[in-house]
Amino acid sequence: MKRNNFGYFFREGLGSIFSHGFMSFASVCVIVACLIIMGSFTLLVLNVNNMIEKWESENQVVAFVDEELSDAEARALETKLEAIENVSDAVFVSRDDAFAKYLSEFDEDENELFADLEPTVLRHRYMIYLDDIEYMAETQKRIVEVDGIAKVNAHLEISEGFVSISRVVGIVSLTIILVLLIVSMFIMANTIKLTTFDRREEIAIMRLVGATNGFIRWPFVFEGLLLGLFGSLVAFLLQWGIYEFVVVQIERSTTMRIIETLSFGQIALPLLGVFVATGFIVGIGGSLTVIRKYLKV
Repeated sequence: MKRNNFGYFFREGLGSIFSHGFMSFASVCVIVACLIIMGSFTLLVLNVNNMIEKWESENQVVAFVDEELSDAEARALETKLEAIENVSDAVFVSRDDAFAKYLSEFDEDENELFADLEPTVLRHRYMIYLDDIEYMAETQKRIVEVDGIAKVNAHLEISEGFVSISRVVGIVSLTIILVLLIVSMFIMANTIKLTTFDRREEIAIMRLVGATNGFIRWPFVFEGLLLGLFGSLVAFLLQWGIYEFVVVQIERSTTMRIIETLSFGQIALPLLGVFVATGFIVGIGGSLTVIRKYLKV
């Protein structure tokens, strides 16, 4: 594409937007609405995954050490446990520390009930953190096989629940996003189709006097590109405002305060990139889909 042609195509595309003001406004509204819906589900998935990762980090496997092992032998198991696949860390907790933590959960008056107990009633243990709780059952079996480990407690039901929630949210959100992308491109194509229909005679005349398909097509491409870009920027700003409003409401609520949300700054640039790319795809794709019909004269 020559430089002077670029300027011509850009002016023609921009002029077409203003000359068909209502239809251009409708196209932008469609893009904005679809992007906000897609963006909202995307933000929901990101926050759900963030909460699941936090819960996963707190969902530990507890490995109890055989009572016959000495303190040194019990501590020596750390290397073997950390060598197991899917184990990210193994933290040794002595029976004294475990007993002190147990007592800290009660009031001073209640602690008197345990005055005659010794820490030796408890076992040394390891708090084991996993890379992926989806493989908790397999990891539990390998931990039990370590010589010196007497028992392993793993909340398999909770881990399976986290994995199921993550999968359901991911599949549902991805399906909705793909459907909305197709719907928005379809609506965008039909919206541009109406503006193109008004210029069908102009396109036919240009085609008959020898204008190439590319020369006819490019102004429509620029029109769709500009509409998609403008729509994606408007959608991004609105999504920003909506997200911040929801976060403030969650922080003010006494019942929903336990929900930890990501700051918009953490996801702003990736979200903007997705919005702009989607706007381009919808705008340019819709334009190319429609103009192909009118180039067949």
